[in-house]
Amino acid sequence: MQTYFYVLASQRFLLEEEPLEEVLQERQRYYQEAGKPIDFWLVKQPAFLSAPEMQAVKAQCPQPAVAVVSTNLQFVQFLKLRLEHVLMGEYQSPSETIPDPLASLVTA
Repeated sequence: MQTYFYVLASQRFLLEEEPLEEVLQERQRYYQEAGKPIDFWLVKQPAFLSAPEMQAVKAQCPQPAVAVVSTNLQFVQFLKLRLEHVLMGEYQSPSETIPDPLASLVTA
């Protein structure tokens, strides 16, 4: 089981009002230059919010939601400071209620 950290906000806020794309591109470029594997993902309508233990978090976030999920706590803390108006938290996966840590409710 792995701990995943996240920042969560409405899709409109993260993808339209904030320079999130720029921040993620800078981070990706840094990882490539440093030879580090990517440890963060953008998840639209994250399925982990459907878990019973996440209902209070889901209720606080306007829908549809978007999350940046990472195994790197420091990166998520940086995003929380940079973006300010986001929810931050963590969850364990795979688990009975969250089998896939990066699953999305968006269907292709």
